[in-house]
Amino acid sequence: MAEVNDKMEKVISLSKRRGFVFPGSDIYGGLAGTWDFGPLGADLAHNIKELWWKHFVKEREDILPISTSLVVPEAVWRASGHLENFSDPVSICTKCGHTFRTDHLEDKEVCPDCGGKLKSQASFNLMFPIGMGSSPGQGVAYLRGELAQGMFVNFKNVLDTMQPKLPFGLAQIGKAFRNEISPRDFLFRVREFDLMEFEYFIKESDWEKYFEMWKEEMWKWIERVGISKDSVHELEVSDEDRAHYSKRTVDFEFDYPFGRKELYGLAYRTDYDLRMHSEASGVDLSYFDDESNQRFMPHVIEPSFGHGRTVLAVLLSAYREDEMNGEKRVYLAFKPDVAPVRAAIFPLLKNKPELIAKAREIYAELKKEFSNIILDDNGNIGKRYRRQDEIGTPYCITVDFDTLGENPDLLNTVTIRDRDTGEQKRVAISELKEALN
Repeated sequence: MAEVNDKMEKVISLSKRRGFVFPGSDIYGGLAGTWDFGPLGADLAHNIKELWWKHFVKEREDILPISTSLVVPEAVWRASGHLENFSDPVSICTKCGHTFRTDHLEDKEVCPDCGGKLKSQASFNLMFPIGMGSSPGQGVAYLRGELAQGMFVNFKNVLDTMQPKLPFGLAQIGKAFRNEISPRDFLFRVREFDLMEFEYFIKESDWEKYFEMWKEEMWKWIERVGISKDSVHELEVSDEDRAHYSKRTVDFEFDYPFGRKELYGLAYRTDYDLRMHSEASGVDLSYFDDESNQRFMPHVIEPSFGHGRTVLAVLLSAYREDEMNGEKRVYLAFKPDVAPVRAAIFPLLKNKPELIAKAREIYAELKKEFSNIILDDNGNIGKRYRRQDEIGTPYCITVDFDTLGENPDLLNTVTIRDRDTGEQKRVAISELKEALN
């Protein structure tokens, strides 16, 4: 266990040292449950979102994009059942006053912080209420606790404007907010986070077929983004643990250093949400099927992906320690499509203008094809390799005197080094784009 926790500490340390993740409001002592992505982390986070969007939206014909408001009126959450059911059990220490989620405690009688006696309280609702308008009580709304409701309340708008045929999905990526009682474990349990999810609308009779289809697609995504498949496990969620809207839920759990915890979820939400919103709003949210000449309420399959948890799982899956050329090194084995830097271009020596000029020329050309290319001339080659390894750069390209024609046979070629193996090979500059792809 010490070795496992040590890995977590190393990943957290690397994340701050190399500009992946910073504590929220760090100079003021931080704010629990909030984290900021630094320059490399912002690129990693963006690349994961972009790849998800490509995998589940752009490469498919049955998913439509949508982007809905973060601020949602109280009526929506009352109809969806979140005001009544979106809560966690709470225990408070009678001695130190610290608050804990009861279901996360091993000993539900004794405070883990001070040893005082714990007292159970009523369930705590996780929604974030906000005031609306200039006068108190003028209007009540909530920061959204999930993305789904924005898609359900826009279902009729999409039908009227796009005329999609079942089955089809609505997908979005965006922030959600949950007033977690005890945020912890780095990016895993936070109060502000991004979700990547879609609602897939189907006929009721087809739900089992599409449930299995999306389960397979989620496994393909796990492999594509670079999460270790050996560390992911399916969990059939029991009746008593399922959300109030779900008839079946399978969680994809990841072996985090702090335990096996939920990474993604796949839920069969039936027609619960559309039916409840239709009744509460008085607006007909049913679907008319031209082929059968019938009107019915579609059912829904929901694959949901926590973005921060994905970033953490990718970091943990990519973290490596080994020895190369007699030296210990740390590197991140990111897939090229999510790596903050796909390739770094080195002039062999930084005090030779002709090498720097050629490196800049290659950089400018590759930048047209790949956005995540950098030019690095800081320090000797060995230090540059170690720095790029540690931030997960798959390829390092070195411009040397042979590139300029010192050896006529190697004119306009460069060395390209593989991060994982350290292997170097000579490649023509004209073939670099193909090599990086």
